[in-house]
Amino acid sequence: MKSSLLSLPGAVPAEGVDEGVAAHYGDLFREQRALADGTGFVDLSHRGVVTVTGDDRLSWLHLLLTQHVSDLPTGQATEALILSANGHIEHALYLVDDGTTVWAHVEPGSQEALIAYLESMKFFYRVEVADRTAHTAIVHLPAGSIAQAPASAVVRETPYGRDLFLPREELESFAAEAGPAAGILAHEALRVEQHRPRLGFETDHRTIPHELGWIGTAVHLQKGCYRGQETVARVQNLGKPPRRLVFLHLDGSEVHLPPNGAEIRLADDGPDGRKIGFVTTSVRHHELGPVALALVKRNVPVDARLMAEDTAAAQETVVEP
Repeated sequence: MKSSLLSLPGAVPAEGVDEGVAAHYGDLFREQRALADGTGFVDLSHRGVVTVTGDDRLSWLHLLLTQHVSDLPTGQATEALILSANGHIEHALYLVDDGTTVWAHVEPGSQEALIAYLESMKFFYRVEVADRTAHTAIVHLPAGSIAQAPASAVVRETPYGRDLFLPREELESFAAEAGPAAGILAHEALRVEQHRPRLGFETDHRTIPHELGWIGTAVHLQKGCYRGQETVARVQNLGKPPRRLVFLHLDGSEVHLPPNGAEIRLADDGPDGRKIGFVTTSVRHHELGPVALALVKRNVPVDARLMAEDTAAAQETVVEP
């Protein structure tokens, strides 16, 4: 989906998976500071939107998701994962139920595969799954924002702000009232600061929830069976995940940020040392400077000095070894 807000003054289109919305509107750090102060909004209208309706919607989703949602209160936000049979993360859903419908937003372009899986699991349950992406735009209001959500919007309120499921035809009128707009790069910088993983960035084909700290927030350990639960329970009770998420402070003298996938090595081993991890997201933060999230092997010492390609990095623990 290409956002109509790309016509706003100063809008620079994002690239890659976030193509379709603005990367920024001319001043990345100003936009970050505005969000941190609780003002403005972020256009996330490129994200996929999926709804589930029907009397069995919560009990049915409870069987499929990693989260406990059978008794999800109306209006309460939650997040959940869908795992493979081996416990690897396939989908991340950001949910709210409005009393008749479960609304979820997902990574751009992932809604078709998600819907295909959900449709295959309907059986005799009284549920209907729909792709609402063409009709619904996601808009993010930061924590502390006093902007009013339109009556037509479904609101998902979290500690990090409010996600609005907004009728797409109201996007421009909402932007005129809720400005200033902040781009996806500002949103990503705050996400990295908050150590929040993102599907497709902090994950690869073998990521399990424990590696990213998604246990508790997106994975409920006292619910019934779901696909991949055996892996979750085994790692939780008997072992440790093979990798762990870390937060990196990068050398600010470097002009370029290490890209997604940049190899990480121990600084003491030099440039020919063995790979011990990789950068998942790197950003320039308005206060912290260049920072990143990365996945490293679990046994990497927490005080080890690292190199992300040619950039020196100091780590902060996100997931305990």
